[in-house]
This record gives sequence, structure tokens and C-alpha cells, in this order.
Amino acid sequence: MSPLVRVDELVAELSAGAPVRLLDVRWRLNQPEGRPDYLAAHLPGAVYVDLERELARPGRPEEGRHPLPERADLEASVRRWGVRAGDRVVAYDDNDGVAAARAWWTLRRHGVDVRVLDGGFRAWIAAGLRVEASDRAVRPGDVVLTASDAGTASIDDAARAPRTGVLVDARAPQHYRGQVPGVDPVAGHIPGAVNIPTVSHIAADGLLRPAAEIRATLAGHGIAPGIDVVVYCSSGIPSTHSALAFAVAGIDARVFVGSWSQWARSPGRPVARGAGDEHVVAAV
Repeated sequence: MSPLVRVDELVAELSAGAPVRLLDVRWRLNQPEGRPDYLAAHLPGAVYVDLERELARPGRPEEGRHPLPERADLEASVRRWGVRAGDRVVAYDDNDGVAAARAWWTLRRHGVDVRVLDGGFRAWIAAGLRVEASDRAVRPGDVVLTASDAGTASIDDAARAPRTGVLVDARAPQHYRGQVPGVDPVAGHIPGAVNIPTVSHIAADGLLRPAAEIRATLAGHGIAPGIDVVVYCSSGIPSTHSALAFAVAGIDARVFVGSWSQWARSPGRPVARGAGDEHVVAAV
């Protein structure tokens, strides 16, 4: 099954009474608290998901900014959202699917039947569909999450990836090249990484680009089915959207969750700057 669901497909499922739980994952780097927007308007029946508190956990600086939650904590959150055994889960946001992809990637690792609403809240509104305001209280669910480390890459996996396959840096080019300062101690990229920004997979209307277009973009960097691919970003959020795009294109990718926020805080890790690896700093 595709990891995406179109608005018309979701409407048909809801109209048919399918057991669908809607998750509103509003989050942006400059506006991490999305609850006010959720309270103003959301898809009917959707519950709010706090990305930074429920799809991540507070961690030590050297773990990166958005380490994964412990399975027991995540299971408690998923039950709070009302997810029951056998439910289909659809996550959406108002940021081109970037935050919703974190929910998709995190939950599918633990056996949840989860998809992302293509185009998200914007596509729902464009279709002229009804929304509701205020909070939504739901009966707690009973889903049991399976234990899994599938789909993750460690910092050492990321370091090896350029030799064993392809390491993808999903950040904007200026961050990849180290041209602008960020919130991390050092700017640049992991040596050997190729730059394929997450936004390159998103069309102007917020929908994900067709699978054929994504495959063509990836092929230009030597990425095809069967290639070992590791993707990272700034702190493990946009990279999950890249993993979503890759999945639509039929390509598996592991996510280095700690991403640049972990690499930049790990002593002894080399840093490259520029369009490639022409300038490598010996160590962080």
C-alpha cells in the first residue's frame, strides 16, 4: 500500500465508516507548538500530536535535537490519540507533509498501519471540505506497538554510508555547503554526502511529486532500488519526509535520526564544506 493517501481517497474511507484515526501533526522549526492552529481549525475527528514531546524526547545534546521516544512512551501517546488495534492512521500537517512524515516513519517502525495525507491541511481546505474547531477528546486506544529498530542508521552507519552506498543530506544547499551559521556548533556536511534537499520532492501545491520524477532525481545521484541509502537532515525531521518520498519511488532508505545536530556535537567527526568535499575540517 502507498504511504500516501489522497484527499478524495480519505473522504471515501471515512464515508464508508473505515476505522481511520486522524493525527494533526502541526509543527515547524520556527513554530514548534502547533496546538493553537489545531484549535482554530482541523480535520473533523483529528487529534493533536505534539511532535517534540510525543514523536521525540528530551535528550542529551550529543544525541541530537530530536531523538526518538522510548517505545513505552510512544505507545502511551498512541493510545492517548485513540488508536486501537486494526485502526488505519492518517497523519497530516500544514507544512507540505514534513512533520506528518515523522509520524509516518516513527509509527510504521512499530507495526502501525499509517499513511500521510498528500497535500495535508492545505489540500483538504482546497477541496472545500468541512473542518472543526476546539479540542477533540477521544476514548483511549489499546494498540500494542512492536519493538523495532528497523529503518534507523547510527552515527557510525552514516559515516560508512558513502563507502557502502549513498549518504543523502536533505538540507538546503546553503546549509549543506556550510555557507550559513545555524544553531549547531559547526556548519557543513558529513564527508561523502550528496545534497538532495527534501523540498526537491515537493510540488508547488504541496503535493508530493510523482514517483517517476522522484526516481529520476535519485537516479541522477546513483540511487536505485537495492542501493544502501542513509539520509540525514538537521535534526531528524525533514529526513523522514525524504524517506517517505523514497518509499513512494520504491526505494528503501534508513534515517540517521541524530542527523547534523548529533554529528556536529560529536568530537573527532570530520566536517566538509563547499559543494562537495573539497574542504574538510579535520575534526569537530
